Amino acid sequence: MTTGAKRPNVLFIICDQLRADHLGYAGNRAVRTPNVDRLASQSVIFDQAFVSNPICMPNRSTIMTGLMPSGHGVIFNDRSLDPAYNTFVRRLRTSGWNTALIGKSHLQHGMSRETVQELGPAPGRYAPYEEGWDTLEHQERYAAGEVIAPDDFYGFGHIELTIGHGALVAGHHYQWALERGATPELLATGTDPESPIPGRSEHWWQVHPAPYPDEIHSTTYVTERTIEFIKAAETGDTPWMVWCSYPDPHHPMAIPEPWFSRHSPHDMQVPSTFDDPGNDWAPHLHATRGREPSPLWNQSPRPFGPTHEQLIDALAVTYGMIEAIDNGVGQVLDTVSDLGADDNTIVIFTSDHGDMMGDHGLILKGAMHFQGMIRAPLTIKAPGRSSARTSSLAASIDLPHTVLDICGVSEYQGMQGRSLVPILEDPLASVRESALIEEDFPSEIFRGPVPARTRTVISAEGRYTRDSHGFETLYDLTNDPDELVNLAVDGRDPARRAALLERLTDEIIEVTPSVRLEPVST
Repeated sequence: MTTGAKRPNVLFIICDQLRADHLGYAGNRAVRTPNVDRLASQSVIFDQAFVSNPICMPNRSTIMTGLMPSGHGVIFNDRSLDPAYNTFVRRLRTSGWNTALIGKSHLQHGMSRETVQELGPAPGRYAPYEEGWDTLEHQERYAAGEVIAPDDFYGFGHIELTIGHGALVAGHHYQWALERGATPELLATGTDPESPIPGRSEHWWQVHPAPYPDEIHSTTYVTERTIEFIKAAETGDTPWMVWCSYPDPHHPMAIPEPWFSRHSPHDMQVPSTFDDPGNDWAPHLHATRGREPSPLWNQSPRPFGPTHEQLIDALAVTYGMIEAIDNGVGQVLDTVSDLGADDNTIVIFTSDHGDMMGDHGLILKGAMHFQGMIRAPLTIKAPGRSSARTSSLAASIDLPHTVLDICGVSEYQGMQGRSLVPILEDPLASVRESALIEEDFPSEIFRGPVPARTRTVISAEGRYTRDSHGFETLYDLTNDPDELVNLAVDGRDPARRAALLERLTDEIIEVTPSVRLEPVST
C-alpha cells in the first residue's frame, strides 16, 4: 500500500466445512450461489488452495496466527489458543483498525469440550492466566445471562459469538434469540436425537429441519450482526476489519425452511468415487468406512461410511445451507456497496476445511487427506487488483500474511506462511512450490486404528501423505484427480515417492517453530 493511501477495510468471510467444489463458480451445477459467484467474478479465484490442517480449531488458529498447528499448539479441537500468540487481527487493531468477530470463533474449545480428557501424566505446561480465561465460549455463561464483552479477544475489539452447529443456538446468538421471543426449550430441541421433529430424515438423525423460524438461525444472525457492525464502523474515521464467520454448512444438517427443502434428495448425484473399493488404503480408512454414525449429540462426531440414502439426504440439505449462506453474503456485500465502501474493502471468502461428503464412500472429516477434505474455496478481492483465476498453490497459513501485506502493516516475528499478493498482481506468479498439511489425533482421545499424526505435502508432483503408523499414500493429481491409484505401494513410482518424501521433509524443517518472547527485562 502506497504511503498516504486510504487504508482498506477487511471483510473476511469464512464458512465451516464448506467444500471447494460446492459452489457455482467452482463448476457445481446443483447448488445455487449467485452472490458468491458474483464476488468470485470480481476476485482472484484460487483453484489450488489447501488447508494447513483439516480440523476446525487448528486451522482457524493457523489463519489467526500465521503459524502451523505445531507452532501455535492447537493441534486438535481440545485446547484453546494461547492468547499470548500474536494474530494478524491484533496487528491490524494496534495499527488503527476497528476489529470485530461476528459468528463462529472456535479459538477456544467451548463447543468441543467433550473431547477434553485427562491425559494421565502431569501437564507439560501451565497457562499463566487467571482461571476462566478460556471459558469465553462456554454456553452456560450465556445461558446464565452473563454479558461477555472482553476488551481484547485475540485482537478483536468486539465479539458476537455463535457457539454450536446445526440447530444448536448458543453464545451471544442464544441471548439474541431469546430477545426475539425464542424459549430455551425450543433452542435445545435440535440437540436431542429423539426429538420428534417433523421432517427428520429416517436414515440419519442429524438431517432435520431446525425447529424454529429462519429469523433466528445462525446464518441470519451472522448476516444481520455483520451488517450492523459495518454500518456503525463506516460512520467512524478508521478502517474496519470484520471476521464474518458462518457456522454452516457443518453437520448436523439442520436449517429452517425455506432452505431445508430447497433440494430433493432424489435429485442428488453421488460422487463417482462413492464405490471406490479402497485398494491400497491405510487400514484406518477401511475401519472408518465400516463405522456407523454416532447416535449421540455430545459424542465427538466421527467420520463413517454412509449409505446411499444417508448421503443424498445430507447432500440435499447441505446445498440448502450453502444457499442460505449465499443469500447472507449477498446482503453483506450489498451493504458494503450501498455505503460506498466497495472500492476500498478487501473481501476474502474461504472455509476452514472441507467434508468427504460421499467421496470414496466416506463422510465428515478426520484423518482423511483426500482433496474433498483438504482443498478449500478461496477468493480474494483487493482494491486495485483485477479479477483472475489462478492455479498457483496457496494455503490457509498464507491468508494473514496476505491481509497484512495489502493493508501495509508489517508482519510479526515467527510467521510461517507467505503473502499471496504477487499472485493477486499476476495470476501466473507462484509464491510456493508445495504446501504442508498437519493433522494430530491425541491417542488419549482416539484409541484404535487412527494414526496419532498425519502429514501431507501437496506439489506439482502430486499429493503425498505419511502417517505415524508408517503408511504412505501418493496420488498423481494431474492424471488421477479422483485419487484412486496409490503410487506409493508396490514400487509403482519410486522416483516420485522419493521426491515428495524429500519435499515433505523440507516443509517440516521449514515450519519448525521460531517464535520468541519479547526481549527480557534489563
